[in-house]
Amino acid sequence: MTTRLPAAVLWDMDGTLVDTEQYWMAAETELMEAFGLPWSHDDALELVGSGLWDGAAYFQAKGVDLDADTIVNRLTERVREQLEEHGVPWRPGARELLQALREASVPTALVTMSVRSMADDIVAAIPFEAFDLIVSGDSVENAKPHPEPYLTAATQLGVDIVDCVAIEDSPTGLASAHASGAIALAVPNFIPLDGLPAAALWPTLDGTTVDDVAALLTIREVTA
Repeated sequence: MTTRLPAAVLWDMDGTLVDTEQYWMAAETELMEAFGLPWSHDDALELVGSGLWDGAAYFQAKGVDLDADTIVNRLTERVREQLEEHGVPWRPGARELLQALREASVPTALVTMSVRSMADDIVAAIPFEAFDLIVSGDSVENAKPHPEPYLTAATQLGVDIVDCVAIEDSPTGLASAHASGAIALAVPNFIPLDGLPAAALWPTLDGTTVDDVAALLTIREVTA
């Protein structure tokens, strides 16, 4: 049994808890095609982990003649439609680790740049009380890679961010977690995360335990 647990574990959503990046990429492709504009997989990778309104500005620069809120709403609703049609694609080991953390009484927060309505859809699909808090992209002034989302989560949970573990799958998300002072855990999905600032790089969450997460606090203390 571990002697010291994280003050909280802060979870990214798209690409970390759920494998929805494929849905976002499909929605982005449809949006660009509707305006007769080219869009590649490499283009889509540029937006992984970004805030939705930052992404909207990117689409506008590419030639999408819509206001930012309309772009955000259109993409979000298309992703929600795919979730309804195909179901929630969980990342390997994510729900299992989340449940184990809850059973160990570790506070958890979902820190996502998706809007609150979509976050609520994902959380509603989890068959246990998964999170104490949701910080969404439409509830912060500054999106990832700014540290505000993670600092907001720690403040609202009433814990010190330096004692929190933040799990991320993108360079943008890792930059946010690292800048906040959290112990950043990199679990890559679409984009390699080698060489980026993180306390650890795990290839998957499958088979990981609460003790594995708690050990990250010790790693920081030893290397500090």
